[in-house]
Amino acid sequence: MKRSFFKFLAKINKTLLPSYSKRQLDLSKASKLQLAIIGWRVFVTKNALD
Repeated sequence: MKRSFFKFLAKINKTLLPSYSKRQLDLSKASKLQLAIIGWRVFVTKNALD
């Protein structure tokens, strides 16, 4: 159940949250909000793949 929940969250993230890799965002110049979004996406993706 946990994996399916995170897969669902990953699909929501893909549609709602911006993709900073496509924008070629420099992590050293990213704001705190952008870093938080990146961290959230990594967390969800990691748990969806487990």
